[in-house]
Amino acid sequence: MLSFEQALDTVKEKVSVCPEPGREFVPLTDAGGRVLAEDVLADRDYPPFHRSIRDGYALRAGDVAAPPANLKVRGEIAAGGHYAGTVEAGECVAIMTGAPLPEGADAVVMVEYTESEGDAITIKRSVQPSENVVRQGSEARAGACVLSRGRRLDAAELGLLASVGKSAVQVFARPRVAILPTGDEVVPVERLPEQFQIRNSNSISLRAQVTAAGGIACPLEIAPDRPDALRGLIEAGFGFDLLLLTGGVSAGKYDFVEQVLADLGAEFYFQSVALRPGKPLVFGRAAGKLFFGLPGNPVSTYVNFMLLVRPALAVMSGAPFAPPIFLRARLAKPVQQPIGLTAVFPAQVDYVSGDPWVSRVAWQGSGDLVGVAAANCFMIMHPGQPSPVAGEWVDVILK
Repeated sequence: MLSFEQALDTVKEKVSVCPEPGREFVPLTDAGGRVLAEDVLADRDYPPFHRSIRDGYALRAGDVAAPPANLKVRGEIAAGGHYAGTVEAGECVAIMTGAPLPEGADAVVMVEYTESEGDAITIKRSVQPSENVVRQGSEARAGACVLSRGRRLDAAELGLLASVGKSAVQVFARPRVAILPTGDEVVPVERLPEQFQIRNSNSISLRAQVTAAGGIACPLEIAPDRPDALRGLIEAGFGFDLLLLTGGVSAGKYDFVEQVLADLGAEFYFQSVALRPGKPLVFGRAAGKLFFGLPGNPVSTYVNFMLLVRPALAVMSGAPFAPPIFLRARLAKPVQQPIGLTAVFPAQVDYVSGDPWVSRVAWQGSGDLVGVAAANCFMIMHPGQPSPVAGEWVDVILK
């Protein structure tokens, strides 16, 4: 059995040899969540001119070194406009936020520090050269790389691509991820289950997680607990870029997933991880494709994906390996740490007096999706870490 850190290192090592995904051009409006497949260069200086960041007056800083100073107002510049003349000594130009600094001026004084009377203005405070001004090219010079290949495109990146004129962008193809639920007790969501059956929640949650991670979720039909039927569906799953199986990976009489995978020539990289929930986790390769065998309990499936599958999908999407990011919060109530395991608890984090405080939500174990839905994060307890008391800092990961 591997530790969580060893399992994560193993996933990183094995996914690093996956072939680079294909590339395609998509409209910028369809590029959200995709991974950039090209370096993007600035098409001009940014900003393309010395830009005012305040409403006020553009002037020569030397003219107001000893306030108050009386200046002559020679015009006005709105955002999108410009001033054709040159600001001379003793002059200024009214300027709006976002407008270009006129020739001759080197600073902007905020309107709050002025008094106007006709075409004259009294400046009541001094300014330094370049104060309230963003200089031309200070954000990026023409030809500079503003976004690198491998960057996932979210709102800020999309806005930057728009600003440099990229109406279409080259991105990596999204990996197609087969989702194969197993178990005679599992029935489709739309079916009324018998008392001894459960609905197929794992495919739904995994579909959402795969999509959020940049993949294309491809749910397969539910596999019964029969090796022959399971084998056919697993073979179908190897027609995709990655196969995720749920259930059938424990040591029960009807847990056939590992047996069928072995019969198909699978190489197993690990078959158990010191993780709670999610200990019976299988990772390997068969038919040239990676697979994860996730536990059937829905919270275990959710946690395994979050901690180990999502980093793998990042690489398969063309991005760098992205290990989980743990943040820190103060513990509201003591927690008992399971010995030798990385323990993951659904939790709620809130800010109190400027610090984040985290507390466990009511939770009945790895089958309790009600508890997970009530949480906004997971609390992480590491093996070897003494059971923390209230007020201590602990790791959390956002949902």
